[in-house]
Parts: sequence; C-alpha cells; structure tokens
Amino acid sequence: MALDPQLLEILACPDTHHAPLTYDAEAQTLTCTECGRIFEVRDDVPVLLLDEARGGPEGQPS
Repeated sequence: MALDPQLLEILACPDTHHAPLTYDAEAQTLTCTECGRIFEVRDDVPVLLLDEARGGPEGQPS
C-alpha cells in the first residue's frame, strides 16, 4: 500500500525549515528537499524523527 497523496502534500521535514519531502515508493523513504535527510516509511507510516533520519546537513550526526 502506498502513502495517501493528500498526506504527501502536507508532510514536511520536522527540522526548523519545514521543507517539502519527496517520496520514493520503491525505497519506502521520504527525502527532504532542503537538507537531504532521508526518513523511512515503515508499515505505511512515515517515521519523521530527526534522530532516526539518515544523511542531512554536514556537521550534524546522521
């Protein structure tokens, strides 16, 4: 099951810039268009926790 398109329209990065996210259905990830953090989608639920994100701005832990 894929994420609801209406949900994808309102999801944003949880960091202070709240940039839009792009969805990769095959990889089951959401990627921030500004900072590049990658958030997993588990069981069709986006995990938008900065502590669990991969990648991100240089100088910050991933």
